[in-house]
Amino acid sequence: MGMLENIKTGRENKPPRIMVYGQEGVGKSTFGASAPDPVFIQTEDGLGEIDTSKFPLAQSVGDVIAELTALRDEEHNFRTVVIDSLDWLERLIFDEVCKEFGVRSIEKADGGYGKGYVDALVHWRKVLALLDDLRNKRGMMVILLAHAKVERFEDPENIAYDRYAPRLHKHAASLISEWVDAVLFAAKRLRVSKDGDSRAIAAPIGADGGERILRTNGSPACLAKNRFSLPNEIPLRWDAFLQAYGNSVALAAAAS
Repeated sequence: MGMLENIKTGRENKPPRIMVYGQEGVGKSTFGASAPDPVFIQTEDGLGEIDTSKFPLAQSVGDVIAELTALRDEEHNFRTVVIDSLDWLERLIFDEVCKEFGVRSIEKADGGYGKGYVDALVHWRKVLALLDDLRNKRGMMVILLAHAKVERFEDPENIAYDRYAPRLHKHAASLISEWVDAVLFAAKRLRVSKDGDSRAIAAPIGADGGERILRTNGSPACLAKNRFSLPNEIPLRWDAFLQAYGNSVALAAAAS
């Protein structure tokens, strides 16, 4: 059989891989818990008030690998795996790299000069490979949660500016952002005004602490992307995401 006979056409109907990041308390974990039959891989202790299935709090990256392997190999009815959160998982990965090189700081690992951050990618790739197995072999959706940070972005076409990004080292952030189908920024919609002294005052829009939204496309304000042709903003609710995702799939199917 020639190589050209291996060429495939058409869409692959695989479950989506999503990273949702934002400030503390915006509702990321609640969003993940609203997905179909979820199970959480806990790397931080923040699910006490959410009624959902979860593994015990991971104490090492080995715990995370073992839990993902169990989901791959053992019988269960879960349809979504949620890692909460990536930035706390990164701390566990840094601890493992430090242990491997017998140092106390990731900056000192493998002789320093940033090599420890590159070595950390080996562990990240192990995690992503297992998540690929869950998606491809078990048909599970993947939701990755992370906190946000403000970073300085050096735009080659404009002056540098600050934007929101996942709270991860740049190597890990780049690897994961490329792997997922969507990077979504969770935020509260704000109204900014000035007081009598011309000081800026930000206040949330809407009831119950403010309207929560997902930004789906990148802008000077935040890092975001999606492969689903989602609207620029959707409510931070699972049903709203599912409707927008379903509409994009239907449009793509109609166009093919």
